[in-house]
Amino acid sequence: MPKHTPAPKKPTRHPQKPPRKPARNASAPGDPVFAQPAPSPDPTSFKDPVTDQSAKEIASVEPVRQPVANAVEPILTLAQVYGSQGAAKTTALTAAGQIVFHCVGDTGSVKGPTTQNLVADKMVSDFSEANPADVPSFFFHLGDVVYYFGEATYYYDQFYDPYRDYPAPIIAIPGNHDGVVWSGDPETTLEAFLRNFCAPSFAPSPDAGGLDRTTMIQPGVYFTFDAPFVRILGLYSNVLEDPGVISDQNGTYPNLDQRQIAFLTAALKRVKSDKFTGAVIIAVHHPPFTGGTTHGGSPAMLADIDAACTAAGVWPHAVFAGHAHNYQRYTRTINGLSIPFIVAGCGGHSPLEAMRGTIRTPYPIDSTLTLESYDGTDYGYLRVIVNATTLTVEFHPQSDGTTTKTPNDVVTVNIATHTIT
Repeated sequence: MPKHTPAPKKPTRHPQKPPRKPARNASAPGDPVFAQPAPSPDPTSFKDPVTDQSAKEIASVEPVRQPVANAVEPILTLAQVYGSQGAAKTTALTAAGQIVFHCVGDTGSVKGPTTQNLVADKMVSDFSEANPADVPSFFFHLGDVVYYFGEATYYYDQFYDPYRDYPAPIIAIPGNHDGVVWSGDPETTLEAFLRNFCAPSFAPSPDAGGLDRTTMIQPGVYFTFDAPFVRILGLYSNVLEDPGVISDQNGTYPNLDQRQIAFLTAALKRVKSDKFTGAVIIAVHHPPFTGGTTHGGSPAMLADIDAACTAAGVWPHAVFAGHAHNYQRYTRTINGLSIPFIVAGCGGHSPLEAMRGTIRTPYPIDSTLTLESYDGTDYGYLRVIVNATTLTVEFHPQSDGTTTKTPNDVVTVNIATHTIT
């Protein structure tokens, strides 16, 4: 595997900003806080500009920090992330008959907050809906929260400030940049990510610069997120630029083991044993397939995912990924099932990634895989709607503005039959 040589000396960083006691817009003591009490103008510059852009991360996998509970299948529920309001939230969603949520990756930007703000502002506009059932319940982040290195100093500018007005929980799997740290730093891999997303309780973060959003309580960097109508099985695909890695791959990566494969297999088997009738989504930062010009696919990682699905006898209704900085949608046919594989790495990182050539879609790649749609010129996000019978995924580009609710691409999957309608 080729290695990049990091710059010999890291620039001096500004000290971390002291935490400010959050405004108590929580419902009860110990509850999570999401957004600021009142909207505020978008930032126009970073308080701590990224000055290590010339340095490249080392290309070697890192050991995966194990879940807090050390369970085979770590589980986080929607009720848990809403604190004391969790039971009421899940009851309301069940009564409404659907759940809506956001999903995108690669939101961190090294060039300033502008592109992040464009996407975040449009996402926030989705909370102004005539029908309360259409309001998003959470944002599932597909990784690369910060760039280029996953250090605490970047979290204020690249995470907390852009989403200061986002009034719902943000759950995340780490991307490769979230796990990489400068070779001479005292921080260890994923240290800042774990502090901000895998805290033992909701609390102000020292990395939030005094903003109100509290830390998230994920059980680890891979886990099942269980919500009404949907289960999201999140994987951590490590720190390489390419490919994504979730196992030791028969000794190729001795720092790793088979725990994520055991997790995925157990989670899929529980879908069957629970007789869960909702949608099942696998989320991973590195895409199994991509037609972008910068990043490649991860066929060995896909083989690991396929092995877990085969062992469990359960296949997902969709697979979401980021990493490639654009939007792509594929249909993969396997065992008679039609599964959308969606790349959404267009959450704000600049520059966007072009596709390899001008492709007229639908474009059959082989007998099992078709590129259905793509957008390599616009930032945006996924809006996902799940009810008792269907999973619908919409792509919303930010250039449409906050007053436009029509998506540029839509796919709907029949949950019972695994067919695209």
